[in-house]
Amino acid sequence: MKQITDNIYYVGVNDRNKTLFEGLWPLPQGVSYNAYLVVGQKVALIDTVEVDFFMPFLENIREVLGDRPIDYVVVNHMEPDHSGSLALLRQFFPAIEIIGNKKTFDMLGGFYHLTEGLKEVKNGDSIELGGLTLNFVLTPMVHWPETMMTLCGNVLFSGDAFGCFGALNGAIIDERMNCDVFWGEMERYYSNIVGKYGTPVQMALKKLAGVTPDYICATHGPVWHEHAGRVIGIYDRLSRYEAQPGLVICYGTMYGNTERAAEVIARAASEAGVKDIVMHNVSKTHHSYIIRDVFRYRGLIVGAPTYNTGLYHEMNVLLDELSQKDIKGRLFGWFGSYGWASKAVSEIARWNDERLKYEPVGTPVEIRQSLTPDTCAQCEALGRAMAARLAE
Repeated sequence: MKQITDNIYYVGVNDRNKTLFEGLWPLPQGVSYNAYLVVGQKVALIDTVEVDFFMPFLENIREVLGDRPIDYVVVNHMEPDHSGSLALLRQFFPAIEIIGNKKTFDMLGGFYHLTEGLKEVKNGDSIELGGLTLNFVLTPMVHWPETMMTLCGNVLFSGDAFGCFGALNGAIIDERMNCDVFWGEMERYYSNIVGKYGTPVQMALKKLAGVTPDYICATHGPVWHEHAGRVIGIYDRLSRYEAQPGLVICYGTMYGNTERAAEVIARAASEAGVKDIVMHNVSKTHHSYIIRDVFRYRGLIVGAPTYNTGLYHEMNVLLDELSQKDIKGRLFGWFGSYGWASKAVSEIARWNDERLKYEPVGTPVEIRQSLTPDTCAQCEALGRAMAARLAE
């Protein structure tokens, strides 16, 4: 039994077998699907788990409740990793009432054909459990249109907000574990999953401005208690696209010439005073980690060869992914190479003009076949220009 407070229990599960979250994002340490029981005179279940884990989930519930029924299930978020067990849950608890907002119910019938036994709530509504009160805060587009949060006293059930990748290794509450692994995974989770929706996250934080939660119970990752304030601060920073004065250099390469140019740029930026520099080969590093670092650092320089008279495929994919995240306030430089048809540099410029809309820094460098003393000097100038702009 995993008790959080006198009346609140953890009944979630771990998934250590899935390799890609949403079929996209790596899970080297797995992921947890968190659900919670609030036990007063009536019982409320906050969210469920992915349907493949229903039986362990049910065992966790029975461990807390025995044969006692559940009166309500609160659906803070309709993504199937949190709502997937609803139809089965109704079979085991036929009288259970499903609580959600109008947009929740617009999806509920489509996903699970559940259209009865529903109780709609609006922003600011509450439900009494007998000695405990659930209060509902609608937070649309964090990161789906129906998302909401539930408060019970000083405990915030936040849905996907404040969550992170990584399974829970025994402990549930942050003060009982080493959280080092989770900080980077929280930034990666935010940048990969929530990152596009900075404005809705800011609106949600404003709705919660008068709340100082003692516990934050997210649907992925630890229950935040000791670090609750830090976690809210991370989301505030990321949703404002605030970045550190570091540099991400991403490159594609086939025969090493573009990579050598990236090394020259990095060395020049370092010599000009940039301490935080990360480099990624876009064909080797999963884009999940590159996106996280672009959220983390203000400077971004990308380079790739021309391929089939267009832009190298993996760089095209990365720039498309970045454009979908709507990241603001980044400084952008670029370079490219070609063997017999020049296209990479102009294509990267087009991506920035039409989609990314970052601030251009320095002069783009175009390399024909391999570095020369002249193009090497241009690469050094690009690195120094980025360093100077980051120092302002």
